[in-house]
Amino acid sequence: MVRRQSELFLPTLRDDPADAEAVSHRLLARAGLIRQVGAGLWSFLPAGWRVHEKIVQIVREEMDAIGGQEMLMPVLTPAELWQRTNRYRIPELFKLCDRGERPFVLAMTHEETVTFHFAELRSYRDMPKILYHFQTKERDEPRPRGGLLRVREFVMKDSYSFDRDEDGLDVSFRKHADAYERIFERCGIEYYGVQAESGMMGGSESIDYLAPSGSGENTLVTCERGDYAADLEIARGVPRAPRFPQRLDAPREVETPGIATIDELAAFMGVDAAATAKAMPVVTADGTLVLGLVRGDDRLEEAKLAAVLRSDVRPASEEEIREAFGAEPGSLGPVGFAGEIVADEALREGQFVAGANRTGRHLAGVEHGRDYTARFADIRQSSEGDACPCCGGRLRFQTAIEIGHIFKLGSRYSEPLGATFLDESGAERPVLMGSYGIGPGRVMAAVVEQCHDADGIVWPVSIAPYGAHVLALHGGSPEVLERALAVAEALSAGGVEVLLDDREQRPGEKFADADLLGVPVRVTVGKKTLDDDAVDVRVRATGADERIAREFVLPWMKEL
Repeated sequence: MVRRQSELFLPTLRDDPADAEAVSHRLLARAGLIRQVGAGLWSFLPAGWRVHEKIVQIVREEMDAIGGQEMLMPVLTPAELWQRTNRYRIPELFKLCDRGERPFVLAMTHEETVTFHFAELRSYRDMPKILYHFQTKERDEPRPRGGLLRVREFVMKDSYSFDRDEDGLDVSFRKHADAYERIFERCGIEYYGVQAESGMMGGSESIDYLAPSGSGENTLVTCERGDYAADLEIARGVPRAPRFPQRLDAPREVETPGIATIDELAAFMGVDAAATAKAMPVVTADGTLVLGLVRGDDRLEEAKLAAVLRSDVRPASEEEIREAFGAEPGSLGPVGFAGEIVADEALREGQFVAGANRTGRHLAGVEHGRDYTARFADIRQSSEGDACPCCGGRLRFQTAIEIGHIFKLGSRYSEPLGATFLDESGAERPVLMGSYGIGPGRVMAAVVEQCHDADGIVWPVSIAPYGAHVLALHGGSPEVLERALAVAEALSAGGVEVLLDDREQRPGEKFADADLLGVPVRVTVGKKTLDDDAVDVRVRATGADERIAREFVLPWMKEL
């Protein structure tokens, strides 16, 4: 296939979009691959859609390779399904009513719908199965940004596994993990598969696939000398040991007027900030106030606390705090609190300075067991420089883009939606499910974030919009244009997808546009090469160029 650039809808931009922050936003828009319609709403223009669909095809091939069966489910779904799974209140859901005032949802994911369909099957013999689809998703994103990185409408590949027992679910989960690794490797992207929280999806286990990028919104935690990798929300760094003051036989109350920060408190008390305790009240989904307790030099990781409590949590309001503690937020502590306390593991041993639950007062020498009781768990947010839990090396942080996520859902959706089966003994049991998602648009953006230079995009061969970009520097010469077309057609006959720049533009503009678009190989035909019956070839990724005989272009490309 040869596409003439003079006919292609490829509106390039000389300057960056005014609101472009991410590299991918800037380059994809400038190269004429995407255009914004509204906040978080993007159109893929022809060359951009070619990249998108090549990613889709790679995903499709790998899903088929593990036994997936492709289907298609609607975007518009009855609200009743979401109400039964208790997800109708998710704030990011687009909700609407038809003319009969019946409520509907514009689906941002399809667990409810696919479970509704699978509930028709009733026998253990019907499993295992993997169903998948590519579908447009809608998400009421409050702050769209970064071009394709945070949007309101996007295409996702969702696949769902259905198994009769945990062993089967493990197999389906591993199949998807292996398939995802192959997908990202084929797309030419650097990535990490890390353990992560399941969030609103629910379930017992999940792996988040993160692509390092300065434009990412996730924080990837890795060990400087080992294989440890995790999302910040679940990372388990080992903090430094605190320096404790002299042990007290009982807590000693101290007036601390005007103390507003942990650093001020530590300086006032003459202790290490790590020897103070920070009380962070949260409210669970059912309205229960729980006290989270971490070291003063740490931050509470709400995702970890939510996992411990098996409930979404939010910070308590100042009004809720005053009602529960009778004190201002800066003077809270565990001693005397009658509700549930979840304390970080770092507070298990030693004595700490903590709030006295009296405004302007703190207690020195607070000790677990003697002065309060708590449930212990890892609820601190890891800090850069913590020791690795596996080898003791230092942890380092980098921003990353989430490009895929896989979940073990268990019976989270099958039970409320009635997807059960009869086992060999005739007993009714819930189907065990997995959910697995990839966003081709995000993968596309992440590739650009990692594969670019000062001149533009550098596409991996596997997902490039074209395999070769033939530039005709004809200057009005029909002989040069005819030779360029012959070269393009010869490459096309050899299986190469070709973009032929036949426009009447100056050579400098053609070279700049070619670098911006980032096709892997540039083939230039001009008056000088015409006399030599040769072409100039250039590899976009390395900048290596040479002049070769025209008949050797196709063999040369196949050796790359």
